[in-house]
Amino acid sequence: MAKVRTQDLLENFNLTLVAGEDGVHREIMSSDIHRPGIEMTGFFNYYPRERLQLIGKTEMSYFLDLPADAQKDRMEQLCTDITPVIVISRDMAIPEVILETANKSGVPILHSPRKTTRVISRLTNYLEAKFAPFTAIHGVLVDIYGVGVLLTGQSGVGKSESALELVKRGHRLVADDSVEIRQEDYEALIGNSPPLIEHLLEIRGLGIIDVMTLFGAGSVRSYKRISMIIDLELWDETKQYDRLGLDEDTTKIMDVNVPKATIPVRPGRNLAVIVEVAAMNFRLKRMGVNAAEKFSERLTDMIDQGHDME
Repeated sequence: MAKVRTQDLLENFNLTLVAGEDGVHREIMSSDIHRPGIEMTGFFNYYPRERLQLIGKTEMSYFLDLPADAQKDRMEQLCTDITPVIVISRDMAIPEVILETANKSGVPILHSPRKTTRVISRLTNYLEAKFAPFTAIHGVLVDIYGVGVLLTGQSGVGKSESALELVKRGHRLVADDSVEIRQEDYEALIGNSPPLIEHLLEIRGLGIIDVMTLFGAGSVRSYKRISMIIDLELWDETKQYDRLGLDEDTTKIMDVNVPKATIPVRPGRNLAVIVEVAAMNFRLKRMGVNAAEKFSERLTDMIDQGHDME
């Protein structure tokens, strides 16, 4: 899991550090954001001090109505030794007592010009992505007509060669060899390439090639949601492969079940075209068009008609 520090928020968002500079390297341990409204009343029994604290117009209005000694007391309890940061939204004026307490305790105060809901939304999305469950899989991830296809299979089966042909056909490479996957929300798997091998393909006999340099910026993308898995395996004469497409297999990655198709590999089969058609067929199924089911229904109708004629 990636580490997130207050300094990262300063670098990625339109935030201004106004106090507590000594604490910018404090680590944020959770994606949850807390608005300390009830704490402003003096109730700190369940104060989640380890979370990012966000003060909006409501909290600030109540705070400004408190007596000076109560304001000082609330801020001293808000600014603990593990509180990573306090963000104040709407470009509101910040009372001196907040700045003084933050500087004394080393809790960074960040100022945002944006509305509270917008700040919460952007910070939550950023933190959720950073703290999402993570894994890495050996394979190749390609964007085919908007469908994120993860090619898997044993080493040397032809994953990278298929990806190269797909790029030549106008599709986009996301990652080769190692695909880093993080789970966002409940059902979304987002794949990307490790920075060291981003935009690179390894082709046996040629070595490492730079896809973006050879085919242009439109041939690559940094990340893509994984919609389906295509497992390439050497043709096994003893194995019965699906010939209709009625059976839908899935593979579980972390907590998400991903549709999976197994394609046997042998000389003479154009894998890139097959993978491309599999992605298009996947899109059709999502749109409610299932060729296998239509064929099955047509076959059933013909059988029923034959029985009626008897």
